[in-house]
Amino acid sequence: MPRKGSLLRELPILVIVALAVSLVIKTFLVQFFYIPSGSMENTLQINDRVAVNKVPFIGKAIGRGDVVVFRDPDNWLPEPYAIDENRYLAKAKEAFVAVGVLPNPTKQYLVKRVIGIAGDKVECCSKNKKLMINGVEIKEPYIFSGNSASDTNFNVTVPAGKIWVMGDHRAASADSRFHQEDINKGMVPTSKVTGKVVGIIWPIKNLGFVSSYSSLK
Repeated sequence: MPRKGSLLRELPILVIVALAVSLVIKTFLVQFFYIPSGSMENTLQINDRVAVNKVPFIGKAIGRGDVVVFRDPDNWLPEPYAIDENRYLAKAKEAFVAVGVLPNPTKQYLVKRVIGIAGDKVECCSKNKKLMINGVEIKEPYIFSGNSASDTNFNVTVPAGKIWVMGDHRAASADSRFHQEDINKGMVPTSKVTGKVVGIIWPIKNLGFVSSYSSLK
């Protein structure tokens, strides 16, 4: 029979172990992100929480049609601004960031769909108003209803170590198309990719897997 008070003495150790496990999961396996905008509708909705797979040997290589989270490549997003809040709430948020429940607010992240990978020639638009990859029209059933493949024309070739990304809600997504003057010419370095979105975990009504889709294999 355990001695009286042994559970109280062991509790701090159990808490530390639980936090350590959470940190390992966040660092190497899965991280959770909040969707703040409608650039990926209707695949992802505003206020969705998504789970991102960070394990290369499970997620395999980044492929066309994957939905990925990546760090801001070159000032795609405005600088975050500080919000005055209760100090206890601020400490709680810091704890959630530490264990991976919330993303680090000092690091800017985006979520988009991979359209082109290294070596691909991505062009818009064909005479049928479709995207073309390596001269072949692709089907994009995930595009937001009423949107065209793109309102702007482009013709790019994706270099090694980069990807070309676009939002599913094309009319509301400032993606690779709009950053062709930056240091990466609109591409996202694969080193900036945190992982692949595998599912929506909140709210319950949106719970489900997020599938990759590419008609060009």
